[in-house]
Amino acid sequence: MLGLVGLGARGRLTVVGVEQVRSAALRGKLVYAIVASDASKHSLKKVVPMLTAKGIGFVEGPSADELGRAVGKDSAAVVGVVDSQLASGLRKIVDQGSSGAR
Repeated sequence: MLGLVGLGARGRLTVVGVEQVRSAALRGKLVYAIVASDASKHSLKKVVPMLTAKGIGFVEGPSADELGRAVGKDSAAVVGVVDSQLASGLRKIVDQGSSGAR
């Protein structure tokens, strides 16, 4: 999953961080999101209700440090996917082996 997220980030198919994900969701551009397993309650409170209200699927992923490294940052509480094909690929990976997908 992290490799695919990293490729998506290099291809500008993702947005990184709470505010960027919220903005993309509000503009109707967000397709899917990966939320760090250790994201703060404050970050979760800002992102998860919006994703749920907008009907945007998301998965609890790796730690914020791991997620951040995949996209070239120190850490990331959430990474949003703005490309439907990338989102489809991530969903397949999640469906094949992980739990926590919504």
